[in-house]
Amino acid sequence: MAPRIINGTAELKSLVGEHLGYSEWMEITQERVNLFADATGDHQWIHIDVERAKKESPFGGPIAHGYLTLSLAPVLLPQVAITTGFTMGVNYGCNKVRFMSPVPVGAKLRLGAVLKSVDDIAGGVQTTYELVFECEGNAKPSCVAECIYRSYE
Repeated sequence: MAPRIINGTAELKSLVGEHLGYSEWMEITQERVNLFADATGDHQWIHIDVERAKKESPFGGPIAHGYLTLSLAPVLLPQVAITTGFTMGVNYGCNKVRFMSPVPVGAKLRLGAVLKSVDDIAGGVQTTYELVFECEGNAKPSCVAECIYRSYE
């Protein structure tokens, strides 16, 4: 599915409150989990020790790091919507993040996005999105985050 193209500040502001759509499904592989563990130094066995996680984990196998799930926003959000008319953008932070259910290795994950607000800042706009990460077949979201981005003209 092609991303929604949002042309500039005026169109962005007209979409406040709207669900913008969903990303494609992405399979969460053990290799991705291991690379994230190496990048962050978080080598907890529930993430990287497949055999132990199968035997001892309440999840029945290894799971992705919560922050790995959240870190996929820059990959998945542009599959939902792309804004034009800006020269650059930066992550500004999160107001709230909750990891509500595990993401098992091998699961397919997608992102849904709601545009919560658009506020003028010096040189551009600040946008706040509610990002909902879902595992295929699971009724409960894996992660719900209110994330803030700044886009400069």
